[in-house]
Amino acid sequence: MSSPGFLYLASQSPRRRQLLEQLGVRHELLLPGPDEDSEALEAVRPGEAPAAYVKRVTGLKLEAAVARLVRRGLPPAPVLCSDTTVALGRAIYGKPEDARDAARMLSELSGHTHRVLTAVAVQSGRRRFDALSDSRVTFAKLTPAQIRGYIAGGEPTGKAGAYAVQGTAAAFITRIAGSYTGIMGLPLFETAQLLRKVGVRWG
Repeated sequence: MSSPGFLYLASQSPRRRQLLEQLGVRHELLLPGPDEDSEALEAVRPGEAPAAYVKRVTGLKLEAAVARLVRRGLPPAPVLCSDTTVALGRAIYGKPEDARDAARMLSELSGHTHRVLTAVAVQSGRRRFDALSDSRVTFAKLTPAQIRGYIAGGEPTGKAGAYAVQGTAAAFITRIAGSYTGIMGLPLFETAQLLRKVGVRWG
């Protein structure tokens, strides 16, 4: 099957759009409608390991996006989905529910090294490919005042682990090992490999 020259990105994250643009990939958004409860797909199962969790959620989002494509009668093209989670040990840190939850997450991550796992999956026709990026981020010891100030700036909202590596939280990070773009939300090395498999050109 020949590639249409673009793909559908099933993500509301402006960072993922930015990273695809960095690769030079033509894309269109394929976002959930008001009748879809996309947040429900992110529920954690009891005892679920972080890597298994993020891969499962990405697969569910991809299935929902492919069904959305068919339901809306859109032109066929590969569909890309991605999901990111932060983990400290086996504890999974998703998006904070509110400022108090964000403060809890940042307090627990303070002074420790945590993992940032980003799964990416692409489907073209019946072919589906996926990959996992596993990085490590070390936070300095944060004071309560630093945490309050960061939360007051609004940056933790909608971010796994209550922080954005490309934002002012960079001032808290003493060390990164792994994929910077994976920590942002879309690992470009792994993504490029998947796109090559389905014939989507980039660059």
